[in-house]
Amino acid sequence: MSVNRSLITSTSNPLLEQALRRKLQRRGEVTGMLGELEPLAVRLGLIQNTLKPRFRSPQIAIFAADHGLAVDGIGVSGRPSTAQLANQLLTSQLPVAVFARIQGLELSVVDCGVAESVTPHARLLARKIAHGTRNSRVAFAMSVDQAHAAIRAGMEIADSMVGNAVACAGIGVGSHESAALVLSRLSGVDLPSFLTSGAGPRADDLANVLAVLQAAHARHKDAVDPVEVLAAFGGFEIAMMVGLMLVAGSKRHLIVIDGLPACAALMVATRIAPAVTDYCVYCRSHSHQGLDTAHGLFGASPLLELGIESTDGTGSTLAWPLVRSAAALLTEVAEGEDAGPTLPAPISTITEPDTLQ
Repeated sequence: MSVNRSLITSTSNPLLEQALRRKLQRRGEVTGMLGELEPLAVRLGLIQNTLKPRFRSPQIAIFAADHGLAVDGIGVSGRPSTAQLANQLLTSQLPVAVFARIQGLELSVVDCGVAESVTPHARLLARKIAHGTRNSRVAFAMSVDQAHAAIRAGMEIADSMVGNAVACAGIGVGSHESAALVLSRLSGVDLPSFLTSGAGPRADDLANVLAVLQAAHARHKDAVDPVEVLAAFGGFEIAMMVGLMLVAGSKRHLIVIDGLPACAALMVATRIAPAVTDYCVYCRSHSHQGLDTAHGLFGASPLLELGIESTDGTGSTLAWPLVRSAAALLTEVAEGEDAGPTLPAPISTITEPDTLQ
C-alpha cells in the first residue's frame, strides 16, 4: 500500500450500529447495565462489520529505537539503554512480556533503529533503518527517504501478522520527547502540554528538556507535511507504527494504542487516512499527563486507569481482558436457546468472521 493512497474506510454503519445496540439492550435486560463495555462492544462490532466480533491470534508489537536528542541528555537520566530494554522484553524480565503471555498476546519486539546491537531472539524483528536518528535540534532527525522506508517496513510487518488485533507501543531513549514534538507540530498544541508527567519532574529538568525541544521546534518551523514532520522530529519507531496502523486499519483490524509515541504515530496516520481512528482503542502504561492531552486530540480516554508506571505496552496487556469481554457480550452470552445471534434481515450483507449460526 502506498503511503499516499489509503484504503481505510470508515466503520460507520447506522444499520449495524442499531442492531448491535438492540442486541446489547436485550443482554442488559438479563445481565444489567454494563457501563463502558457496551460502547466498546459496539466499536468492535463495527470494526469487524459483524454482530459477532471474534479475535484470532492477537499481537502486541513493541517498536524500539534511539533518538539523537539523547546527545543533549534528553531521556537518558536513570533509564536503561534501549538495547537493554529490548533484551529484557525478549527474555520476559519485564511485566509487559509476562502479562502478554498469560493474556494470549503474541509479543514481538521490533528493532527499528536501536543504537546498539540487540541480542538475536525468535521474537525479535530486525528492521533497523539506522543506528538511531540524528539530533533534531541541529538537523532533520531522519531523511524523508528514511521516513518512507520506516513506514514501508511497518506496513510489511502488519501485512505479515496473522491475527486481526494488534497492540502497539514505542520505546527508546528520547522517544517520548520526539513524540511530543510530532504531536505539538501536527496538532498546534503547545509543547509543555505533552511534557508534564504525573510524577512531577524537577523544574530545572523540565526547563532543560523544554529548551532543547523548543530549539528543535524552531529549527524545523517550516515542516508541516505529516511525513516531513515525522522526518524532522520523529523516531524510526514512530514511523514504523504509522505503517502498521495504516495496514491494520485497511484490513479492519483492531488497533490498541498505548503511550505517547503510539499517539504520535496515530496523529501522522490520521493525516494520511483520517478514518484510521475508527479502528483504535486506547490504553496507558503510566500517569504521564501529556497522555491526557494526546488522548484528548482523538476525543478518547484509556480503557483502564490503574496508576501504574511501567514500560509502554503494559497497559494494553492489562486491558486486553476488557476487550475480549466486550466482544464476548456479543458472541458468547446465550440468547434463549441460541448461543449466538443471527444477522437481522436489514443488514444481511454483513459478514461473520467465522460461520453464521
